[in-house]
Amino acid sequence: MFAGGNFLNRLCLTHRCRCHNVAARNQEMVPAMAKKAILDAINAFAPELIEIRRDIHKHPETRFEEVRTAGLVAEKLRGWGIDVTEHIGGTGVVGTLKGNRPGQRAIGLRADMDALFIEEANDFSHASVVPGKMHACGHDGHTTMLLGAARYLASERDFAGTVHFIFQPAEEAGTGAPAMIADGLFDRFPCDSVYGLHNSPGLPVGKFATREGPMLAGSDFWGVTFTGTGGHGGSSPHLATDATVVLGHFLLGVHTILPRNLHPTESAALSVGHVSGGAYNSPNVMPSKIVVRGTARYFRTEAQAVIRRRLEELAATLATAHGCEARLEYEPLCPPTVNWEEKMPVARAAAAAVVGEANVGDVQLSTGGEDFAYMLQKKPGVFMRIGNGANPKGEVHQVHTPRYDFNDDILALGAAYWASLVQQELGWASEER
Repeated sequence: MFAGGNFLNRLCLTHRCRCHNVAARNQEMVPAMAKKAILDAINAFAPELIEIRRDIHKHPETRFEEVRTAGLVAEKLRGWGIDVTEHIGGTGVVGTLKGNRPGQRAIGLRADMDALFIEEANDFSHASVVPGKMHACGHDGHTTMLLGAARYLASERDFAGTVHFIFQPAEEAGTGAPAMIADGLFDRFPCDSVYGLHNSPGLPVGKFATREGPMLAGSDFWGVTFTGTGGHGGSSPHLATDATVVLGHFLLGVHTILPRNLHPTESAALSVGHVSGGAYNSPNVMPSKIVVRGTARYFRTEAQAVIRRRLEELAATLATAHGCEARLEYEPLCPPTVNWEEKMPVARAAAAAVVGEANVGDVQLSTGGEDFAYMLQKKPGVFMRIGNGANPKGEVHQVHTPRYDFNDDILALGAAYWASLVQQELGWASEER
């Protein structure tokens, strides 16, 4: 996304560096004023942040099971004198901190806490101890960065208004944000704006990136069940209605939906991820039922409607032509993530205060999904990317892969970005708004 080979070498990136080297590397990347105001103070307790992050990584919890993680978050927040409310939308936690100066405005800062159902392939000391689960998307780091900001802001309350630290469950399922909202998140903790932050492997350490308008795709699951009579594939296939024939035509037809129904310049994705039918030990038996499932990604609700309609029409038409039946199940997960134009200058200025304006860039559209989109439907705000760099060997392991690990070098940078957002939104020291 950004050309950064020399930048990486100059900063001597070390994915799992020694704690005492973190502060030195971060200090090379920021203006002196920002270092003195925020980053130096956070770097002073960077070793504690690394310890927290690795502890969370070692004990991953998946959707709505983030009991240990939520408990750790609540304990830390209370220890720093922050008001805490637990069990919002299930296992969600909100910490509330009021500034020392008068002000009625409020800002929400959101981090996700859940892990993925992936068997970790790393062998370092903080690797997952939970079979089949790991923090393969960096939510351990997201949670820790927001905790770092909370600790700093609790000790430097010279701002006007209120900060709500939102720790969300179940982002990977796309259901955590709507669960918190349905449980009265923004009614109980009013926010004038809300912000999200996610790491990006390969984007160099010291870089931030975002974009105006749509940034991430809407994400849905879909599935079709084809039903026929089934039959003996050897002696009497002519007496059966064959769902496998329908499946074959359907799989080919799925990949004509986007290029023949959406404008050639429109970005969208439609993929098949699961097919099941029949019994492995009975290959001579034609299955009476076949299930195919996949995902759809899009940036406009009109495109979503086209995809859903054409999946249903294609499945029904092919099934009828071969004497079978078809049933579509369509599960919307989350809408497109759309940044608010009016808040873009705020987010960019907050990042620039930490790493310099030259290190805040534009990110390309991505068909990845993010349920922070639900919060942006309710409140103005921006979703930002922070560079996660590479590992000591120069390898970049993408999120959702078994060898991914969050880069401890960026914990203080992310925490400083959060604190800088509060500075931008709620004022700081002698600044007037």
